[in-house]
Amino acid sequence: MDVETKNLDIYGDAVLPWSRARDAMVEGLPSAETPVFLGTTRPDGRPHSAGVGMLWLDGELYFTSGPGARKARNLAANPACTVSMRVKGLDLVLEGTASRVEDPVLLERVAERYAAGGWPAESDGVGLTAPYSAPSAGPPPWHVYHFSLDAAFGVATAEPYGATRWTFTGRDR
Repeated sequence: MDVETKNLDIYGDAVLPWSRARDAMVEGLPSAETPVFLGTTRPDGRPHSAGVGMLWLDGELYFTSGPGARKARNLAANPACTVSMRVKGLDLVLEGTASRVEDPVLLERVAERYAAGGWPAESDGVGLTAPYSAPSAGPPPWHVYHFSLDAAFGVATAEPYGATRWTFTGRDR
């Protein structure tokens, strides 16, 4: 993994290692207790933000959306997006792009991981179904999106403190 770091801390704290952010996401995703918000841009340029259930699976990030939801329509027009979350000891903002997952094998693995995290999702080969989802999600199946990480910003909310920007240049995150 190629990670370039920049210390953003104004108090003299050291650069935060990416492993701290990664490990916090592994521990905190998926969880209803971990607030995660997806930021997209409407076709007219106005911003949009919506809560999502983010998933960490094998070093990659995934989330779901109903095909008619504003966030899905925004991503169809412009896949650039942000993900903001509070995980143990860190506030994180991730920048990247989202693309729809259509591989049935990967959809099954994503569904299994969501189910292990408490949401009884199943793959139907096109998306995910479950007895329930967010009230605003629309009817199933819900599309699965892969979030490709380009850069991340972390501000520590617990010791050791610091603020860091990580830029990723390799495929592996």
